[in-house]
Amino acid sequence: MPSWVRLRCGLAPRTLAALAVVLALGVVLAVQHFWTGRPEPVRAPQLVGSAPPIPEATPPGPSPGPPPAQEATGRIVVDVSGKVLRPGVLRLPAGARVADALRAAGGVEAGTDLTGLNRARVLMDGEQVVVGLPQPPGGQPPGTQGPTGGGAPGGGPLSLSTATVEQLDTLPGVGPVLAQHIVDYRSEHGGFRSVDELREVKGIGDRRYEDLQPLVRP
Repeated sequence: MPSWVRLRCGLAPRTLAALAVVLALGVVLAVQHFWTGRPEPVRAPQLVGSAPPIPEATPPGPSPGPPPAQEATGRIVVDVSGKVLRPGVLRLPAGARVADALRAAGGVEAGTDLTGLNRARVLMDGEQVVVGLPQPPGGQPPGTQGPTGGGAPGGGPLSLSTATVEQLDTLPGVGPVLAQHIVDYRSEHGGFRSVDELREVKGIGDRRYEDLQPLVRP
């Protein structure tokens, strides 16, 4: 230590040495204190397990429509005659129409007049389809023969599926207007499958149905 410091402070050398040691220790302690108290970065804790992913919402699909209508099952037997390429008795699926019978018979001959033949009519089992032949006097239109013919008043029950307006007009309580209603219903529904369907014809009530029931057949 410089002599001027010793002389100015009036301290002995040993005292100054002790002060120097104390100051050095203080500096060391201060440095250690600030070093241990410094801020340290803290690591973020790691996730032990990840939560399962939330499934995305699936938009609802279109609601199923009504189930398709079942097609008619079984088979029917019809007799196709007249001006077709292969006339004869044919087996067709139930619900077949006159046009299906014509195709099964090989088609009609060239130049055949199909006027009056309802090719969209639904066929019935045991029916006869006559193609292109002239209508006999007092008979029925070609292509509308029933299983045993149309029938006539006084000759057995009249066929509702094949009788003409004139024939229906001869039934008791049936005039030209009601006879036309019966024919219109037959055209719209492909014939009569039971006599009970007469109740659905416009103009036929319970009393008239009771009178007609024993006189007609499908």
